[in-house]
Amino acid sequence: MKKKQTINWFKLLFSLFRLVLKYPALSLLVIALGLGNYAYEAKVARPALLYQGEPQALSPKNIDTWFRVLRNHGFIVGYSDLRGNPLWVEYALTPIAENSRSLKRPGHFETDWRGINRVSHESYQKSGYDRGHMAPNYAISHLYGKQGQADSFLMTNVTPQKANLNQKVWQRLEEVESKYFAPSFGKVWVLTGPVFSGSVERLSSDWKVEIPDAFYKIYITEATPTHKPLALAFLIPQTVHGKEPLAQFVTSIDNIEAQTGLDFFADLDDSIETSVEATTDGQPWHLQEVSQLPPRY
Repeated sequence: MKKKQTINWFKLLFSLFRLVLKYPALSLLVIALGLGNYAYEAKVARPALLYQGEPQALSPKNIDTWFRVLRNHGFIVGYSDLRGNPLWVEYALTPIAENSRSLKRPGHFETDWRGINRVSHESYQKSGYDRGHMAPNYAISHLYGKQGQADSFLMTNVTPQKANLNQKVWQRLEEVESKYFAPSFGKVWVLTGPVFSGSVERLSSDWKVEIPDAFYKIYITEATPTHKPLALAFLIPQTVHGKEPLAQFVTSIDNIEAQTGLDFFADLDDSIETSVEATTDGQPWHLQEVSQLPPRY
């Protein structure tokens, strides 16, 4: 078997530095390419994966809410190297065609080369926690194909979840969003991530990964000239048994912002944002009809 070739980044950077010294005009090209790439990321690529602005830390001084933005195929992540968790993940859901091809589920999660802390598949072994997807395999693989699925199996999209949460309540919510919410509205934006409270607890198998106390999911429809956006938010603790009604976990976006220290949908008109983020009304989503669907496992 051939050994995987890895890039020696130090040697590469040193070689580029020597080239710049030898050919000063090259530095202008490098700067221009760098600025062009930054402009593309900031003005085109990232906004296409976000609805009404990138989530922001409510207090820039709170290092627990610092994150780096990682763009993937079909979804985008605000990743905390300090906590070894994505603090938020956002993706757009549209109806999945009945004849869309199911891809074989990968058997292994991959370390994200962009992650400074190098969390790996093995980091969760014998920890008592599942590797919980934030951008879900089912929806991402069906809507965004093989590359989207591969990106969803990066460890920067993963956070520790108890089995009853991951395999039951969370699985039910992911199924509802794909099979009911998206078909009902045509397009739904999803923001999801962990909630940390109280003392810091980390995986016994890898201290780089902090264990969340709960998880949130926020659904929002796009505004139209005649209709304001509709929103529905959930806050689900790790301690669930698995068969609880989904309606039991409905909360407001305002509460999730207070719990996470993050500000969502900052680009919304203030009057609309105030109304949308305070709502706890599941009726427009027909939540009661799907609230007690059984878990698959």
